[in-house]
Amino acid sequence: RGAGSTYIYEFLSLFRICITQCWLKALGSEHMPEKCFTARELVLEGGELVERKRPAGQNDVGMVAWICTLATPEYPTGREIILIGNDITIKAGSFGTVEDEVFQKASALARARGIPRVYIACNSGARLGTVEELKPLVQVAWVDPADPNKGFEYLFLEDGQLEKLPEHSVRSHPMTVNGKTRHVLDAIIGLNLPSTKGGIGVENLQGSGLIAGETSRAYDETFTLSYVSGRSVGIGAYLNRLGQRNIQMVKGPMILTGFQALNKLLGQQVYTTQDQLGGPHIMVPNGVTHELVKNDQDGVEAIMRWLSYVPRDAMSIPPIIRSVDSVDRKIQFMPSKTPYDPRHMLAGARVDGEWQLGFCDEGSFHEYMEGWGKTVVVGRGRLGGIPIGIVAVETRSVERHIPADPADSTSHDIREAQAGQVWFPDSAFKTATAIRDFNRGENLPLIIFANWRGFSGGTRDMFAEVLKYGAMIVDALVEYKHPITIYIPPNGELRGGAWVVLDPKINPQKMEMFADVEARGGILEPPAASEIVFKQDKHVIDMMHRSDDTLRRLDSEGTKDAKAIKEREKLLLPVYRQVAVSYCDLHDRSGRMKALGAIHEELNWPEARTYLHWRIRRRLREDAVVKSLKVAVPQLSHEAAATLVQELLEKHMSSSEAGSEQDRKVAEWLEAHEEEVSAMVESERQQAVEQDIFRLLSSLPNQKQGEVVRDLVGFTKVASKAAPFQPSARK
Repeated sequence: RGAGSTYIYEFLSLFRICITQCWLKALGSEHMPEKCFTARELVLEGGELVERKRPAGQNDVGMVAWICTLATPEYPTGREIILIGNDITIKAGSFGTVEDEVFQKASALARARGIPRVYIACNSGARLGTVEELKPLVQVAWVDPADPNKGFEYLFLEDGQLEKLPEHSVRSHPMTVNGKTRHVLDAIIGLNLPSTKGGIGVENLQGSGLIAGETSRAYDETFTLSYVSGRSVGIGAYLNRLGQRNIQMVKGPMILTGFQALNKLLGQQVYTTQDQLGGPHIMVPNGVTHELVKNDQDGVEAIMRWLSYVPRDAMSIPPIIRSVDSVDRKIQFMPSKTPYDPRHMLAGARVDGEWQLGFCDEGSFHEYMEGWGKTVVVGRGRLGGIPIGIVAVETRSVERHIPADPADSTSHDIREAQAGQVWFPDSAFKTATAIRDFNRGENLPLIIFANWRGFSGGTRDMFAEVLKYGAMIVDALVEYKHPITIYIPPNGELRGGAWVVLDPKINPQKMEMFADVEARGGILEPPAASEIVFKQDKHVIDMMHRSDDTLRRLDSEGTKDAKAIKEREKLLLPVYRQVAVSYCDLHDRSGRMKALGAIHEELNWPEARTYLHWRIRRRLREDAVVKSLKVAVPQLSHEAAATLVQELLEKHMSSSEAGSEQDRKVAEWLEAHEEEVSAMVESERQQAVEQDIFRLLSSLPNQKQGEVVRDLVGFTKVASKAAPFQPSARK
């Protein structure tokens, strides 16, 4: 209670309550399994984690872990997660060597199984202590025993005291003073003493390094999520960041050092609370915190909501559930040419008193990292029951706030205006971060609603590394292993460098681009382009003389009236400039993009939801077969595996349909014929094995080939017997 958190064992009840509420909200109590939540505690015994059933509070280590089975509406038969948490009641939740070992082994178990790892953080950082047994024994060698203010020379132990201590308690050297031997302390080690059990210093920092590396690996290999329930200090804060995805409770600051220690370092009373260093007003705007909650019950609900988008393990596709929102319904909210809230495009909005449905299944879109990089909106939602990661563009101007630092008397609050449809350093970094999160462990198909005019390239933003963060977007897309859909929405545009970092040629195996029939794409916006391609009005004037009857008549007269021509040109120039802009705009239409192969298809916004649902669903299923083939036949390239999938589909399906209908039939066929798909994968595996055998056999001399063939014949004869076949001995 003093830490502002819930006792770690009570979180299990919060999970049980939350899952029950999820069932009641989704399908009703009649569909809920009898046991919707179970937890088996993992206890460290003999250097290994073992499952134990014991009452709450019987632990003597400040780190606890469970294997939890969650029967949720997405996974009614159950899914497993590893839940790890600090016990704030044991040594203030600090990290000692044993705590580090529990954390590392539990996290490694999550990686080995590929299941989500959830960490509940409330701690005091690495444990700090001293060798308590020496405190009453240590003597001080004063410069002047009569005047301690003159200082001291060293600390020492008397001869008899040292002999009573276990080996490796201290490192010292002898010194004789007034005929008595003193053991001057060079280092206090404290091995084999009770007070150092679990670590007191640098050994705990070693343990912190161990779990920091473990968490970094876990983020790469499976789904990681941290919930900051109370203060999280030092390595506790780093674990949250290394796991990347963070939910923060309003009273759970993430700090590197307590404010009292900083005040001591600064030599004055500067900071008064931990929130000044790592509270929500710091961690939300800087992007460390993805979601902010009011209390632990809301925190567990946020954990469960996030898990609802995540597959049961790192090898699976996300859970596709039956959607109450029809896949075939039209999108009602229409993005306008004037600035609008992109959340309305995704989730729907009330317009003129009438609710207009958005792109995502109703009620499914949830925004993350809302307070950071505000010119970009990122979140997770569902499209006809398919979980998707979403990146969209804020079209309105926003404000970025940089708080003053109390430690610097010259600093002050800074508020910067940021234009919509532009990538700034923070929003470019946010985009790359979101893409990376969707890819690792979440396995989400990604949809980017691309409506950018470009990157902010001013002096300050270039200094703030906008170029670096823009390049990170490309890096994240190159690494992406799941379907990526780039969609330029109606009345949206994609220009210059913004197009470059999203072009499907970055990752052609995974990326497809679409454009709405009312979208635009090109290097420059038409007004700027027309200035260049029409040679600053030179070609505009040429167009006037070709098109305007009056100018043609004046040009045809034997003695040209230069003054009349100039006046006519001046009169017509504004409208012909508009003609030039319109001419350039015609080059940016979706029709040209499609004809050049720059996009996969032109879409109509109201029907885009249906089209993209089946397109993504088909790609998910095809990708799953491709991955199965590459696991069965490791030497198979992606292109070759994809060709095998297409050959299978052509063998069993008619290709008369096109577009969304063809995507639908392919997706449904793959879902309904898993046995045939598995048989094809097994057939390819067997063929690959045969080829490997012949390849290896042909690499041997002729005499050896005969011997191996005889062994193989013998193997086939005895393979059904229990005893394994042993090849004949060769000299």
